[in-house]
Amino acid sequence: MRASSCFAVGLAVAGTFLTGVDAAIQTVTRNGRYLYTADGNRFYIKGVAYQEQGKDIRAVIASASNTFLEPSTFIDPLANGTACTRDVPYLQQLGVNTIRAYSVNSSLDHDSCMQTFSNAGIYTIIDLSLPGNGSMDRDAPTWTTNLLDLYIETINVFSKYNNVLAYNVGNEVVIQANGTAAATFVKAAARDVKAYINSIKSSALVGYASIDGDATWLDPLANYLSCDPSGSNSGATALDLFGLNNYEWCGNSTFQASYAGVEGQFAGYNVAAYFSEFGCITSPPRLWTEVGALFSSEMSPVWSGGVAFSYFPATSVQGQFGMVTISPDGSTVTTSSDFTNLETQYAAVSPPNSPSRSDAGSATYPSCPQQNSSWLASNTLPPTPNFAACQCLENDLSCQFTPSTSNYTAIVGTLLDYACGLIGQAGGSCSAISSNGTTGQYGEVSGCDPTIMLSYVMSDYYIANGANAQTCSFGGNGTVNSKAPSSASAANAAASSCLASASGTSVPTLPAGALSPSSSSSSGSGSGSSHNAASVVLADARTLMGMGVLVAAAITSGLWTIA
Repeated sequence: MRASSCFAVGLAVAGTFLTGVDAAIQTVTRNGRYLYTADGNRFYIKGVAYQEQGKDIRAVIASASNTFLEPSTFIDPLANGTACTRDVPYLQQLGVNTIRAYSVNSSLDHDSCMQTFSNAGIYTIIDLSLPGNGSMDRDAPTWTTNLLDLYIETINVFSKYNNVLAYNVGNEVVIQANGTAAATFVKAAARDVKAYINSIKSSALVGYASIDGDATWLDPLANYLSCDPSGSNSGATALDLFGLNNYEWCGNSTFQASYAGVEGQFAGYNVAAYFSEFGCITSPPRLWTEVGALFSSEMSPVWSGGVAFSYFPATSVQGQFGMVTISPDGSTVTTSSDFTNLETQYAAVSPPNSPSRSDAGSATYPSCPQQNSSWLASNTLPPTPNFAACQCLENDLSCQFTPSTSNYTAIVGTLLDYACGLIGQAGGSCSAISSNGTTGQYGEVSGCDPTIMLSYVMSDYYIANGANAQTCSFGGNGTVNSKAPSSASAANAAASSCLASASGTSVPTLPAGALSPSSSSSSGSGSGSSHNAASVVLADARTLMGMGVLVAAAITSGLWTIA
């Protein structure tokens, strides 16, 4: 490893920061399956993953044999202006034009970092999900108001910056054939995020990052996320940018040995594709010779570059990633041979500037893959989560979830399981809160926040037991709503009225109280040297995601079946 000071590298790019402008950044758009800058040149993602790990790291790189383990906290890499200023000379030395950030906190100030990167000609790919409760649970996937609100609030905050290339609606949600039904919720997220982005006239692309896997389910996954279920050649539900986390090239391999297969798989793909992660560590040292192949004329007809993993140290089940280390006080960057080797490889590539934008062709969206033993996703997507309908329902529920602890994310799943078990024993149903990506059936309340789902089933049980106050307690976590309907018929009528608008698709809107894109702004300098300000513990109610036990909620069928 070799130590470097920011000063020496920074001299080469000092002029970039002194100008205070962002003339280096052009809008990037997709034409057919390729990306182009505003001046008509082909755009390739020459990127690096830029995300420090949070605490309680158990695994980073998921695989078919690795459980879905994530950190309990995360560090927002775009909220520390001092750190971004420290790192940008090294990112430019690497020759990157794009960084990928895996977790950001929309309540923090990102002005300094985003301006610094824009001035340096660096785009960002931003994952909208958060670790744990802020992402889709692949074992019991849902698409709910809390997740949609989290996504569009993040988009809203970042919409004022001109260097957001894409937003990822998910990362490795589907990892094997028996979990492919989760793709219906990923596609629904892409549909609603795209509708919101179009409504605010943003040029950002909608993407997804997939784990590499067996072609029997990876091929239909890629095709499904870029298809049109309506058969009308519409891109309303399709991705713009498909990412593949590919680690096949290890050591000094060859195109034929490592990439020929995946090149053939995606040869006829209809939207832009790139390697959202690459950089195998199982045959050290990392020579990064795959860069020459990825940006060659052999692969450029299919791929638009890639993102090397990872700038910061990252511990995984496979070993240690990382190109630099940061001193304990955050002031000094020490680069490794990983850094030097990638710098050399990135500097050597000159990918073809073809096809021209006029020859790229118009976008086409084929029909969706049919279900089979290795592809379970329905072509019927869940509706757009409707915050107003869910809020209306919550206000009319007779037994409301009022947790006795501030850390209620840990008990929602248990209480849902318990309440639905009681209802099932009485011959009732919890299907109104269940979602099934294989059958394409989604309960009327399945798009609501899990806390509202819990209030719903608690109210069901409460009314079924003659509105006995004791049956609303649930260990001190429930409170009777004196203003709510007390009879089953009145409760049904109120619920039906609220949920009448909850079906179908619509353009999402910001939650009440959120600033519109044109007026959004951040406070504070965002340039503090401490990382603590950007380290977030996942206790925010809006990131509460459907718990694994929701899979057990579909006991029978029906809407509100109160005895």
